[in-house]
Amino acid sequence: MATQKKSTLHKGIPVINDAFVLLVKTEWNAPIVDALEKGCIKILEKNGICFKVINVPGAIEIPFAIQQHFDFTVNIPDAYIALGTVIRGDTPHFDYVCKYVTEGILELNMSIDKPVIYGVLTVENEQQAIERIGGIHGHKGEEAAITAIKMIDLNRKIQSQQFEFDIKQETKY
Repeated sequence: MATQKKSTLHKGIPVINDAFVLLVKTEWNAPIVDALEKGCIKILEKNGICFKVINVPGAIEIPFAIQQHFDFTVNIPDAYIALGTVIRGDTPHFDYVCKYVTEGILELNMSIDKPVIYGVLTVENEQQAIERIGGIHGHKGEEAAITAIKMIDLNRKIQSQQFEFDIKQETKY
């Protein structure tokens, strides 16, 4: 189980200029997803990041919307954030949805030159989701925004060849 205590994510948030992020959020489990969105927007605004939000019906549609936006929009964002919540039910549908959205986001991260941040909660029940929107497990919407900012900074450094790699002379196994 991920906890904030094990992460340094909130430390060292870089200052970036002229950044734009597109949030793609689901309509399912709206109260929880809306809270994820609110936390995400809070961090983006605090850090001066422009953003836009688009809605899709469900989690499986997130990768499609991102791919279409990337392929057919002139104003490509510096990062995409996928926001959704999938809560286990009585059928194996949960397993399929989680697998497809996760693989879709992974595929996007491997095929487009902009980071796609995984802000999709995959939980057993509503209580677990609530614990992740400002409860004992932090706020996953805020964490998604911080991750986007850090990845935009990293991506810009790599693409402009300003990233310094620490290469060691000796490798020990």
